[in-house]
Amino acid sequence: MGRSSISFNKKELEKKRARKRKEKQQRKEVRKANGGSGSLDDMIAYVDENGVITDTQPDPIKKKVDANKIAISTPKKQEEEDVPLKGRVEHFKKDKGYGFIKDMASTEKYFFHISDAYPNITEGNKVSFELAKGNRGLNAVKIEPAE
Repeated sequence: MGRSSISFNKKELEKKRARKRKEKQQRKEVRKANGGSGSLDDMIAYVDENGVITDTQPDPIKKKVDANKIAISTPKKQEEEDVPLKGRVEHFKKDKGYGFIKDMASTEKYFFHISDAYPNITEGNKVSFELAKGNRGLNAVKIEPAE
């Protein structure tokens, strides 16, 4: 007669699977026993007056704040006077038609186009200018020789 087709290893694996199934079933029963009803009231959370999440409903007797009395506004921008900045022409390419001005008050450099400058501008000139928003950042405009 032949040997049994079920080897020792197969029997051990089957026992292990059965043990795991049994443990899982026991965990499921414990969860059901301790889990409670899972009703909607158990799932609702409230926020108290301090902004803390609690499971108890807030006391309606406590002071309520009228939302209309809360002032929500942003401060109005004060119009800034366009004070011309002073700087020095750091780099200028006449053939290309652009250059950079280094601000005297800071280390910032600003791009300018020849159309925004006075006619005989050269590298090293001290100039006064204003800033305007361009495609790639702030640009120097209204460039005039400094006094």
